[in-house]
Amino acid sequence: MHTPVSVILPARNEAASLAELLHKLRNTLPSAEIIVVDDGSTDNTAEIAAAGGATVVRHPVSRGNGAAIKSGARAARGEVLVMMDSDGQHRPEDIPLLLAKLAGGYDLVVGTRSAQAHANLARRLANGLYNRLASWLTGQPILDLTSGFRAVRRTAFLPFLPLLPNKFSYPTTSTMCLIRAGYGVHFEPVTVLARTTGTQSHIRPLRDGGRFFIIILKITTLYSPLKIFGTVAAALFAGGAWYYAYTYIAEGRFTNAGALLFTTSILTFLMGLVSEQITQLLYANTQQGSNNSR
Repeated sequence: MHTPVSVILPARNEAASLAELLHKLRNTLPSAEIIVVDDGSTDNTAEIAAAGGATVVRHPVSRGNGAAIKSGARAARGEVLVMMDSDGQHRPEDIPLLLAKLAGGYDLVVGTRSAQAHANLARRLANGLYNRLASWLTGQPILDLTSGFRAVRRTAFLPFLPLLPNKFSYPTTSTMCLIRAGYGVHFEPVTVLARTTGTQSHIRPLRDGGRFFIIILKITTLYSPLKIFGTVAAALFAGGAWYYAYTYIAEGRFTNAGALLFTTSILTFLMGLVSEQITQLLYANTQQGSNNSR
């Protein structure tokens, strides 16, 4: 492998799975830099990581999965960053599949799970909704928007660190941002295993479902605001046209409510237009900064 690789493992109380994972990583990528970000663990995660030969970055208190990824990315020295979970679900043996696609010209390769790999029906339905929404926004198929198993070029990823949330979901934000900036993104099928005994997901559907929804709203407005505002404006305009026709036929006059719908639709469209221009400037500046860092 000519391109240096850094593997970033966010870990919070993952002592049960970490030693075996590090052993497999060393066998798969002997020359890779391995960074374990101990996100406020209360067990001996950091000690096991150090004993396994990993570079340990410690958070005194838990800052969240996204914050751990950002700390690992800043500490990494590799030209390629591989991010994966520490709970035993992602197989190190699949990393060469991702790296091969990067070598073929892509900038981000996402390890894509099958529908059956999701923990339960609720998550399966939620991820399906996110994937369809993202596909509509980007105009290209998004097969797994929330997968945390991915390989990305350092120069493409680092400029977007300030946009990534500290909690969940950094995969959603980073995928959408890189596509919006014109980078090549590929979704590669991988095998996902059951969690190692003794570990558990830090995601709570009731607690984090609302967060994911807010993230999706933020990403849609950040990614393609005119598509969102334009859709709302069209709906308002159609509602105004229908109400005008109804009141004209029923009462023979044009009501204030119809005028309000028309006016609101125009204002909404103009807001979307301005937001689209701001977004284009944001991504143009980000892309320029990325090019300067190469």
